Amino acid sequence: MAKRALFEMSPADEDFVFRHIDKHDTFSTPELFDHSLLPDPKQCRTLSVFINSRLDGAALSRLPALKLIATRSTGYDHIDLDYCRSHGITISNVPVYGDNTVAEHTFALILALSRKVIQSHARARSGDFSPGGLQGFDLRGKTLGVVGTGHIGVHVIRIARGFMMKVIALDSRPDKRLADALDFDYVDALDTLLVASDIVTLHAPLTPATHHMINSENIWHMKKGSLLINTARGGLVDTDSLLAALEAGHCGGAGLDVFESEALIKEEKQLLSNQYNIEELRNVVRNLALLRRENVVVTPHIAFNSTEASERILLTTIQNIQAFEAGKPANVVE
Repeated sequence: MAKRALFEMSPADEDFVFRHIDKHDTFSTPELFDHSLLPDPKQCRTLSVFINSRLDGAALSRLPALKLIATRSTGYDHIDLDYCRSHGITISNVPVYGDNTVAEHTFALILALSRKVIQSHARARSGDFSPGGLQGFDLRGKTLGVVGTGHIGVHVIRIARGFMMKVIALDSRPDKRLADALDFDYVDALDTLLVASDIVTLHAPLTPATHHMINSENIWHMKKGSLLINTARGGLVDTDSLLAALEAGHCGGAGLDVFESEALIKEEKQLLSNQYNIEELRNVVRNLALLRRENVVVTPHIAFNSTEASERILLTTIQNIQAFEAGKPANVVE
């Protein structure tokens, strides 16, 4: 019997978690959520996953005793919130774990593009040390447009000010005191931000309202040659529109830690599998087209992945589970 079930757990994750909670009544696996892996799905009361496990109503219905989902992430768009509300299932997340971690990765992508680090590295490794075509640009004096001034967005602004960049920001709930303290300005519309920014960086959650916030209409309103950075959620950007703007030379480059579809085909034989529908295959082709572009820097959804942030994620998740079991739920998603 296992009353707790932990999915997407690496051996290091397990070692850390089991130093803080009893192994008794706890099932752990590196696999994505699959109820059939559980010794007894009907006994599972607590479920912990990361973002790759899709917890829709059909999946959750297999766990009739489920009371808590402790997602090891800030976002929760992989969970069917309506199903959880109607079945009395509490959702706890990790609201803060890597504000500086993701912000630092954001600037790693910005610097890789602005100073052509990837191309320079590849040329030097080939034994060619000629500088032709590798001229970059300074960040000092450039305008950074930050979409979303939550924990991560605010840290991005702090770093940008250290580079002596001008910062403008868009948020549904502007904080004037914050803007005054960090010396940046809010704008009242996404178009205003796109038109004025040399670099646009996205730090918004994925919701129906933010899906494809960068799209076929507004991407052409960006400054010619400007950069787009996305370390938030792939669905914020319409991939076809981004590709078109890159191919036309309107968008100067993109730094992406997330894709609109992050399902990767591991083997060619999977193309023949019924697991993939036409839209999923289209997304794979779009993503491959992005990967092949010299002015696109891609990382595999690892902006959060530092030693310190990983430990903060696990520790907060453990505390969420323990708080719920003590009758005092913490970090509850409303």
